[in-house]
Amino acid sequence: MARITRRRALLIAAAACALPTLGRATPLAHWQGHALGAHAEIKLAGIASAEAAPLFAQIEAELDRLEAQFSLYRANSALARLNRDGRLDAPSPEMLELLSLARSVHHRTGGLFDPTIQPLFALHARRFATGTIADAGEIAAARALVGFDRVEILPARIAFSHAGMALTLNGIAQGFITDRIVELLRREGLRDLLVDIGEIRALGARPGGDGWHVGLSDGSRLNLRNRAIASSSLVGTLVNPAAGIGHIFNPARDTPAIWRSPPTANVVHQRAAVADAFSTAAVLAGPKTIQAWEEDGMKVIWS
Repeated sequence: MARITRRRALLIAAAACALPTLGRATPLAHWQGHALGAHAEIKLAGIASAEAAPLFAQIEAELDRLEAQFSLYRANSALARLNRDGRLDAPSPEMLELLSLARSVHHRTGGLFDPTIQPLFALHARRFATGTIADAGEIAAARALVGFDRVEILPARIAFSHAGMALTLNGIAQGFITDRIVELLRREGLRDLLVDIGEIRALGARPGGDGWHVGLSDGSRLNLRNRAIASSSLVGTLVNPAAGIGHIFNPARDTPAIWRSPPTANVVHQRAAVADAFSTAAVLAGPKTIQAWEEDGMKVIWS
């Protein structure tokens, strides 16, 4: 069980003394912001907004610290330096943990989840910016740089085996950061909360309810309790809208991804990082592969 800090215990005691009747509504603190370029939102049950303010300040500092590791769009982030230089010496524990998890999911998905597809993404983004479409030769050259097994991951360094390789962590970093924020809040003694840092993880229940309601893309709602959910869609983001090219690429071949109707994969798991990575792979996977994942503790909901 996560510990309750002395500060948190005192606040809980003070709050209990301040409640003269059992009928008083449970307080709910709410924070909104941005992380890794996406909307972020946190709800904390059983704590007032004023009491939560120091926690939210701590969370904002942690989000900034982790973005400095994983962001593609900060010029001096650890990920940007790795992509620029082809190696990253003395990587942070968080970077090693995330890449180790990514490698595990890469193997468990038969290579469908592969962070080294960044050269393909960058190629199509450049072509869209110039109003053109990449030709077959350019695509083949970018695809030759794809292969997560060619990334060396050691405590002393992370290094690419070929010049021009690059990583994107967009298919796992949001879930990873969501998990880190949840654990930060658990260490502070909180038990009922919803954290949405691009992907969603819920603990306990909302005030007056059993679990937390999460909306899916088809308008349905899921009751989430002590679980995480991550969603991916082939049409969620188009890297080249003019050509209809989405942001999820099949690492193994040039043929289009498996289109489904509806096309959104919602993966439920205990950890948001795992759900995040598997949701990316799910839109590329066949029914038998997904069935095997579900037998291994995953749940995939199409919406």
